[in-house]
Amino acid sequence: MRLLLSTLIALGPLAGRAQSNYFPPNGGTTWETTDPATLGWCPERIDSLYEFLGSRNTKAFIVLKDGRIALEHYFGTFTQDSLWYWASAGKTLTSTLVGIAQEEGFLAIDQPTSTYLGAGWTSAPPEKESLITVRDQLTMTSGLDDGVADSDCTEPTCLSYLADAGTRWAYHNAPYTILDEVIANSTGQSFSAYFNTRIRNPIGMDGIWLPIGYNNVYFSKARSMARYGLLALNNMVWDTDTVMHDQSYFAAATSPSQALNESYGYLWWLNGQSSFMVPGLQLVLPGQLFPNAPADMFSALGKNDQNLNVVPGRGMVVVRMGDPAYADDLVPIGFNDEVWQHIEWLECGTGLTGTGGTERLGVAPNPCTEHATVSLPQDISTSALEVFDSTGKRVLSIGRDGVIDASLLAPGTYAVKAVTRSSVLSCRFLKL
Repeated sequence: MRLLLSTLIALGPLAGRAQSNYFPPNGGTTWETTDPATLGWCPERIDSLYEFLGSRNTKAFIVLKDGRIALEHYFGTFTQDSLWYWASAGKTLTSTLVGIAQEEGFLAIDQPTSTYLGAGWTSAPPEKESLITVRDQLTMTSGLDDGVADSDCTEPTCLSYLADAGTRWAYHNAPYTILDEVIANSTGQSFSAYFNTRIRNPIGMDGIWLPIGYNNVYFSKARSMARYGLLALNNMVWDTDTVMHDQSYFAAATSPSQALNESYGYLWWLNGQSSFMVPGLQLVLPGQLFPNAPADMFSALGKNDQNLNVVPGRGMVVVRMGDPAYADDLVPIGFNDEVWQHIEWLECGTGLTGTGGTERLGVAPNPCTEHATVSLPQDISTSALEVFDSTGKRVLSIGRDGVIDASLLAPGTYAVKAVTRSSVLSCRFLKL
């Protein structure tokens, strides 16, 4: 029997916030818009943004302001009715569903995962397996070995002990994927059926979960991703319908969840922290995840640059779907930061920061390890092309070939700056 929370936490403030955002009706294509001119955004800079997105394999791009569509553009044959995959951006859907299941009394995130799966769901020693909680699955701190041959594999033989739960952060798909089974077993419903009744249908999303290998991948239209972003922007309240009452859970989900990777919540990525880690590496890098984006932004990030960004302080939601922006990207972080360079330049009268018209810098691959190449506008003065660290100290000068010898740099975030005949341009990149 479901156990609902006896009190609705902070309902008063939530109700007030729900009225401040517009919510599109469920069903149909009605969705109010905001004229970008009322936001002070210049048409030519919007065109420049779309040009950049199109050159980077984007299929759909949406910006919401206070719930209304400020920008919406589709590229090539992709349309408003086309379906695309969320990849790991869909992890945040699971995060929210875990919170709802806990709110309804089906599970508790501080309980061992074996409570819901039974013993032997891993090949770890029983005393080590029993240390892994649902919270560890949410925070990527299971301690299971992500260096196995197939880190997506959810078979017990693939889930081997490496460290005690809670002592090591590693981006590991398999323990996350098993959350679907935790939800199904605890609720007595299929994962997709529970998702549809608790999240998809109440906010008017479309879409479907499809099994791909060991993964469970969500496919939807771009506007459905925008709807979920609007739900998150409004603290999990959809118009007058509170989808998740437990605001303490949502606050924890979008805050640093452990001390190992400050920029990770409950399957959400967090901007504005003092350091971050990236998938596949045991490095703690200084600086915030997206230096060009607002510090209060939290994001759902997926393979091949499926990005959903939520910015509470600005009432903004930004959606990008498509193919990978850069074929040789090691980690899909740099492109999202480039998109925010363009967004920050939309306002008329703001200074040029390397994103206007044809005057743009780019670094590929981004992130990089050994070498990267700066793409240069035609009129650039290459003698003034330099690299600065996160403190503003100049650390490298770059030759006329535009090649950065990243092997000379410590891991971290850097900026390339250059002088053209009309402006000073900059572009950030990440050294792993």
